[in-house]
Amino acid sequence: MAPDDETDPTLASPRPNPALDETVGGEELSPRSSNPSLPGYQVSGLIGRGGMGEVVRGHDKDIGRDVAIKRLRGQSHPDAVARFLREAKIQARLEHPAIVPVHAIGRDTDGQPYFTMKRITGRTLAELLASADYPGQKLLRALADACRAVQFAHSRRVVHRDIKPANIMVGDFGEVYLLDWGLARVLDDAETAHTVADGEISLDGSTQAGAMLGTPGYMAPEQVEDAHGVGPEADVYSLGAILFEIMANEPLHKRGSVLTTTLGGTDTSPLERRPDRSIPPELDKLCVDALARDPAKRPTSRELADRLEGFLDGDRDLEARRRIAALELEDAHAAYASGDPSRRSEAVQSAGRALALDPKSRAAADLITRLMLEPPAEQPAGLREQLLQSEIAAQKRQGRVASGSFFAIIAFLGLAAWNGLHDWLMLAILAGFTILLASAAFVVSRRKMSSREILIVTLGNAALVAMLSRMFGSLLLVPGVTCVMMLSLTSYPQNIDRARFVITTLVLSWIIPVVLEWLGILTPTWRVVDNAIISTSSMVRIGGTATFMLMVFANIMTIAVFGLFANRLAVSRRDAQRQVEIQAWHLRQLLPTPRTV
Repeated sequence: MAPDDETDPTLASPRPNPALDETVGGEELSPRSSNPSLPGYQVSGLIGRGGMGEVVRGHDKDIGRDVAIKRLRGQSHPDAVARFLREAKIQARLEHPAIVPVHAIGRDTDGQPYFTMKRITGRTLAELLASADYPGQKLLRALADACRAVQFAHSRRVVHRDIKPANIMVGDFGEVYLLDWGLARVLDDAETAHTVADGEISLDGSTQAGAMLGTPGYMAPEQVEDAHGVGPEADVYSLGAILFEIMANEPLHKRGSVLTTTLGGTDTSPLERRPDRSIPPELDKLCVDALARDPAKRPTSRELADRLEGFLDGDRDLEARRRIAALELEDAHAAYASGDPSRRSEAVQSAGRALALDPKSRAAADLITRLMLEPPAEQPAGLREQLLQSEIAAQKRQGRVASGSFFAIIAFLGLAAWNGLHDWLMLAILAGFTILLASAAFVVSRRKMSSREILIVTLGNAALVAMLSRMFGSLLLVPGVTCVMMLSLTSYPQNIDRARFVITTLVLSWIIPVVLEWLGILTPTWRVVDNAIISTSSMVRIGGTATFMLMVFANIMTIAVFGLFANRLAVSRRDAQRQVEIQAWHLRQLLPTPRTV
């Protein structure tokens, strides 16, 4: 049976304070402790006390060694006596370094049973968990040793049924002991159910008389429902609960809802409970496996010990990691195949964990590469936002180049005015409209524009094309300027999907003045005479060196601006392609490559 406090009553460390030989936790020693009737033994004080028994320090006068003596206290009911003796016999036949040996079983002068054991010193796992100065690796090593003791007991058809931190002791020299076999069950032993029918339970972590068998928080679900029929799997669950507590630094079941969460289920992954802690994935998986709701799905105590020791020995259990990686890869494929955009990140994360667990997994690396390089059928919200920001950056770049082209047109109008004017008003209107479009392009380069705003900018460019045709005619300069505008406007992200509309609008803006001049509605700016095309202007004067220089300047600016636009587009495309290729190259490095000899 277990203690009322955190120190196991069966075998506890001796207390350095002599006063504790007389009282423990404020309780006086029982009369039988202070005046023992144990022939051949000298009793020096109380070590601990449980619900039905107590453990005292003793000295074997015949052999001359210190021992721990466990005996019943209070009235000795026949069932209690039978259970007490049964505990002693079970513990005595489990000869294992991590199970305290029983030296002798007897009765005192009052006829009450007792048994003597090796006296050990140290601290319980509960005390070590409560202290922040004990290394986690040593806690895991102690748990692995306890798993071996449980494995040995299971091989002898014995189930402990009360494994908890308070019943695992780490000795002063690193030795580990699994204590308190008072609730142990011998499989296929009909006596078990009879002698422990009343059971023991306590919600404060100790084990006392009650209606169930075990300690809440460490009992398996099937043990809560029917403790008399549980097998070795219940002990594995208890060991898993201790492993969870070591990993998460908090109990598996929170106080106040222990039995509810034990029966109803709780989060058995310490990594999910405490993502802030560096919890190895294989130990996280080991917790989940050991705490499975279905007992048949739990590993054996041997497998639990092997996986813990494999991790502690440094190989981190390669085969187990590969098995976990395969499960993670299955989850990644399932999330990817679902087509749900919200699960795409889940697929990437699961595939990443699979590759981290098994760096040689080509399947995991292939899936990550596919997820990274293939666009999703439906974009997740986070990706949509990222693409929107990229489109805004592209829009701003195009706006800056467009601003420069409009200033080039303004400079051209200034040179044309210097050559001489026919119509100041028309030139002023044209210059003012160009400045307005230049201002709009500047705004485009500074902030996000809606599709409607870009549409207005597109229509403004079309109107400028029509107005420029009145300067030197529709066949001279204007087609080149129109091509520059078309290249710029179709590059805006907002216009990419309506490129046909943009192209049609600009073509109409160029051809409508031509048609109107041909119909005689507008004054012609060009005509064909004797195999020659003659271009005129109603706005500026044409003739002389100034006109020649003006036309050369206009054509140079048209070619330069067109080249600048084309270069910017090529640079953006090249950078995007390089980024994809760089990412693909890095991803390919994750793939295992065959060695050449």
